[in-house]
Amino acid sequence: MAHENSQESWDEIDRYIVDRLLPADGALDAALAHSAAAGLPSINVAPNQGALLGLLASMTHARRVLEIGTLGGYSTIWLARALPPAGRLVSLEAQDRHAAVARANVAQAGLAGLVEIRVGPALELLPELEREGVDPFDMVFVDADKAHNAEYFAWALRLTHVGSVVVVDNVVRGGRLLDSSSADPDVVGTRRLYDAVAAEPRVRATAVQTVGSKGHDGFLVALVVEAT
Repeated sequence: MAHENSQESWDEIDRYIVDRLLPADGALDAALAHSAAAGLPSINVAPNQGALLGLLASMTHARRVLEIGTLGGYSTIWLARALPPAGRLVSLEAQDRHAAVARANVAQAGLAGLVEIRVGPALELLPELEREGVDPFDMVFVDADKAHNAEYFAWALRLTHVGSVVVVDNVVRGGRLLDSSSADPDVVGTRRLYDAVAAEPRVRATAVQTVGSKGHDGFLVALVVEAT
């Protein structure tokens, strides 16, 4: 058995959780394999984290989901599976190559009819969504470049409604979150996110630190409680 509080132990525990609680899933396994073969970075959420996203979408009865940061579409599949037949998921991806892989993975999972993947910088695509007058989203999952997390959070509020849930991934950064002198854009952006959420009266929020196959990190969850 691995020593407790080690990465090896965290990996083993994640495998135990997945083996006991998550049935084998060919579409999700294929999405990971296809992403790896295409050379995408292995920074997708862990399977148990993906399942949590799907549960949150189901528990909030989400019909419309916005995802900021698609990568290979692994989390996209988890979220889209939680939608009703008339649901819609819009996912924003900065890189054409990643979007192409994600579209193929989503299609292989049989979800192409529910998912729209838009390509470009999120801070350009988000205003486009607003100009189009899209219906408010019930859930937003933010997992893109961390330097702009505060801006993504602000846009999430503009594009949601009272009762919507906003989830932001990677908000502990292996503990580097505590380094107020850090010049790392990911750390600076994450600290700015906390400042923005703390100053925002329209949400109730918390963050949870996690350990597992993705190391020491965490996620932030905010519930919109007042209209924008």
